[in-house]
Parts: sequence; structure tokens; C-alpha cells
Amino acid sequence: MKRLGVNIDHIATIRNARGEKHPDPLFASKFVTKHGADSVTIHLREDRRHINDNDALNICNQKNILVNLEISMNSEIVKKAIKISPNYICIVPENRKEVTTEGGLNLKRSEKKLSSIIKRFKQKNIRTSLFIDANISDIYLSKKLDVNCIEIHTGKLANLVKAKKKYQKEFLRIKKCARLAKKLGIEVHAGHGLDYKVTKLLCKIKEIKEFNIGHFIIGESVFDGLPKVIKKFKKIIRNN
Repeated sequence: MKRLGVNIDHIATIRNARGEKHPDPLFASKFVTKHGADSVTIHLREDRRHINDNDALNICNQKNILVNLEISMNSEIVKKAIKISPNYICIVPENRKEVTTEGGLNLKRSEKKLSSIIKRFKQKNIRTSLFIDANISDIYLSKKLDVNCIEIHTGKLANLVKAKKKYQKEFLRIKKCARLAKKLGIEVHAGHGLDYKVTKLLCKIKEIKEFNIGHFIIGESVFDGLPKVIKKFKKIIRNN
């Protein structure tokens, strides 16, 4: 069965805008799982622009919540992640000047460093994923690096769909990569730029087992409320 992970980073963004304690990401993690999220995603960035160390520790300490911690390859962050010991870790590229993650990891350039980091996570029995672009060479490299999962960056597809441009080529690229990954024994996830329409489209790829969605869910919930938005995504994922 396909799963929904809800990224709650922007709950922290709203809190940090006033420098106060409300809204509380820890409460948000409990709230979204209560209303249907299968897991919670948080990104502990090097600049701590939204989620901070205490948020990450407190959320990951919740025994009844599955937490997917997104991190860069920064050595300090890696050490913190091992200490926090979340259920899942997704290694992502990070550029302090970016507004959001702009693409997948460069696996070829970072292969040696990634291999060392992944081995450390495996020793702690942490399910590890790599955030990658949809290309065949990265699927083979992910297998070589012995990760449990990959998360395919779906931003390009989402932008094409939203702009009402031809998206079939990018969709087929993702589908081909997902099929190969499954064949190689790697679980496939999808994330970035996902809304109702793009998620429904990607549900046609049966190999995708998890969708991680944040910005759209938090934004849409301003108008419809988190329970309603999560319920709608769960319905899309279940019925397609």
C-alpha cells in the first residue's frame, strides 16, 4: 500500500517568523499522524532556517511516530542525526542560498563520502534514502551504495504539469527509473512540488510506495485545514 509522509518544516517557518513558540512542530507531528499521515518528514538544515535541533530531537523521540529526517552530508549534521537516531534518514543536497532543494544529489561526485555516511547509518539500523534525480545511472549507483530507498526528485515533472506543458517524457523517465530501482531491490519514494494533480499522475507508477509532501499541504491547509488536505491526499493515494 502506498504511504503519505507529511513534511512539517513550514510549521516551523511560521513559528520562526515571530520568534515565538507557536505553532509547535512537535504538536504538528502528532496532529498530522493523528489525521492520517503515515510518517512525518523534517529537514534539519545547516542554517536551521526552520526545524532546529530541539525540534528534531523532540519529534524523533516520539515512539509512536515514524520520522523521516532529511539531512545534508555536512559532518556536524551527520553526527547529530546519528545521536538523534530517527526511524528514517534521507540524504539531500543542500545549498544555503537556495529557497528549497533544487535537485538531486550528485552521486558520482559524492560517492566515497556517501558510502562512508550510509555505512554509519546502517550500523544504527536507520533506514536510509537518497534524494536523486530521475536518471538510470543514479539508480545503479544507489544500488552500489546499498541504500534501502531512493526518493526521486519530482520538481521538474511538477513544474511541467503546472505550466500545462508536455510532461510525458519526464513522466516516462521517472517510471523507467522506478521500475529499475524496484528490480534492484530498492524501495521508491517521490517528493518535491507535489500537489493533488501531480500526485494522482504519479500514482500510475505502481513502483512508487511513498509520497513525501510538505509545502502544498501546509499552504492548502490555510484554506481547508490539515485534516481535510491530508484526507484528500490519502484518498488519491489509496484509489489510484
